[in-house]
Amino acid sequence: MTRTVLVTGSSRGLGATIARTLAEQGYQVVINYYQSKEKAEQLVAEIGEENASAIQADVTNRQEVDKMIKKAIDHFGQLDVVINNALVDFKFDPNKQKPFTKLSWEDYENQLNGTIKAAFNIVQSVMPQFIEQKGGTIISIGTNLYQNPVVPYHEYTTAKAALVGFTRNIAAELGQYGISANVVSGGLLKTTDASAVTTPEVFNLIAQSTPLKKVTTPQDVANMVAYLSSEEASGITGQNIVVDGGLTMN
Repeated sequence: MTRTVLVTGSSRGLGATIARTLAEQGYQVVINYYQSKEKAEQLVAEIGEENASAIQADVTNRQEVDKMIKKAIDHFGQLDVVINNALVDFKFDPNKQKPFTKLSWEDYENQLNGTIKAAFNIVQSVMPQFIEQKGGTIISIGTNLYQNPVVPYHEYTTAKAALVGFTRNIAAELGQYGISANVVSGGLLKTTDASAVTTPEVFNLIAQSTPLKKVTTPQDVANMVAYLSSEEASGITGQNIVVDGGLTMN
């Protein structure tokens, strides 16, 4: 039976790479977008309308998430995998990042809402479907900045660190229903919209610091997400798997 995956924030960037990769491996893909309708529809056309559907929703809004989950299940019959990828209003710009003394609590709240509240909404909304079918896969996109803050992106990194705790508790409670939950934490990706403003000096520093002497690509992360989405990874849960060329080692 064909498996169906929902990828939040997948009209562009890493999310689009994940959607393409899973579609190439035979998945039906739900492409969630917030504002980039045209890019989402272009991706559907690229994958093929029989295997992809674009659904608009603000993942921080529970009512919109519930409608999206219902629409996705009505369209494809069920969901098997959800991937929390959406990134809310953040740029990896070391020159413009506020120092800690200039940050407001609202800066933190924006990232916590975009990361934790969004994941909470998606997971809780899809849970009845997963429990009914006695299985499901939850994958959230983290960051290796949690282990090695090369640039102190305070609010972003704090939210992603919380995502690891959220995921491990979900994994501990929901494993009894055949549900797995993991985090895939990439290094700074070269290149996405969010990292387009990252200076060449930072990319070069990271590349020279890794054993593989390379910067992580969106495809590197998408490949790990695809593996964790597969039935071959059914024995893996509660993990934060880092894809960064060995820059950080657990």
